[in-house]
Amino acid sequence: MQITIIGRHLEATDALKKYATERFQRLEKYLPRNSNATITLSVVKKMHHIADAMIKVDGVLIQASEETEEMYSSIDLLFEKIERRVRKYKEKITSHKHQTGVSELANAAEAAPHPEDRIPQIIKNKRFDLKPMTPEEAVMQMELLDKPFFLFTNSGSGHINVIYRRKDGNVGLIEPSK
Repeated sequence: MQITIIGRHLEATDALKKYATERFQRLEKYLPRNSNATITLSVVKKMHHIADAMIKVDGVLIQASEETEEMYSSIDLLFEKIERRVRKYKEKITSHKHQTGVSELANAAEAAPHPEDRIPQIIKNKRFDLKPMTPEEAVMQMELLDKPFFLFTNSGSGHINVIYRRKDGNVGLIEPSK
């Protein structure tokens, strides 16, 4: 597994890089050799030490983030969180059992009203490849990324779909009408 350590608003010392690398090398027993891990270490307002990790495994992304008052503890908590997600991913891949609540279609979500005097600004623009997958695979990917929604190309229909987490804990699927 290839591990890259990046420092933002701090210099990633050799000791920090070595510590993070040694921790994350333990994941090699769960992941194939062609996996890539990017660990970003950052400091906000000199008190918040944030450690983010993104692991790319066979086209699947596994992401996590932790924030504490000390960088080494952030790395430790991040490793524990990402290890649980990697084990969960590995178990789902090997078990071949996909149990999801994707069968129900979603109602349109109500948009939160914005104050009239403020116009929302686009502050971040993200691009990524839409991998063809089943809704069940999309649910697994959404859980691994720990995101409230996931955009994907439905391998059955070829249309772009959205999987999202509902307030009741279940999952909704948004499909385009024909």
